[in-house]
Amino acid sequence: MAAPNFFNGTSAEREQFFMSLYKKAFPAVAKYVSKMGGSFDEAKDVFQDSLVIYYEKLVNGSIALHSIEQAYLLGIAKHLWAKKFRENMQHVPFDFNQDDFMDDQDLQPSPARLLHYLETAGQKCMELLKAFYYDNLQVNKIAELFGYSGVRSATVQKYKCMEKVRETIKQKSLAYEDFVE
Repeated sequence: MAAPNFFNGTSAEREQFFMSLYKKAFPAVAKYVSKMGGSFDEAKDVFQDSLVIYYEKLVNGSIALHSIEQAYLLGIAKHLWAKKFRENMQHVPFDFNQDDFMDDQDLQPSPARLLHYLETAGQKCMELLKAFYYDNLQVNKIAELFGYSGVRSATVQKYKCMEKVRETIKQKSLAYEDFVE
């Protein structure tokens, strides 16, 4: 949809234009802000600020799009989110009370819980993952020990084993807190 002439267009045309932009571009902005640790409300705020900046550039005629509008709005939103993040980091106090934080020992993963989820991948996967992560064996040595045709096959099998564990964790909607005692 082409940008309407904001000086001659009706408010209904402007509203339709912005609703179209919102539907096309907001999901990407919300996903980005969420990935960067922000909330849905923060994503809405950043997107609305992005729309205002975009609108001002359209009215001033100072915009020369080399990409689609959604990408331009996402770029503005990323810039605004980074700026907000930098500002928030400046307000973090350097003096803190150590008692306000949990002991590192309290945050250690429970070996029994981790082992339980690793076991869901099966015995062969457990042995392969143990050889790679615990025994620190080279992939070529693992391929030889487990009878794989080559390094690539061993790497693919290790990846599949990890995916089995990830899938179990995802299906049960587990979080880090589920692994600590």
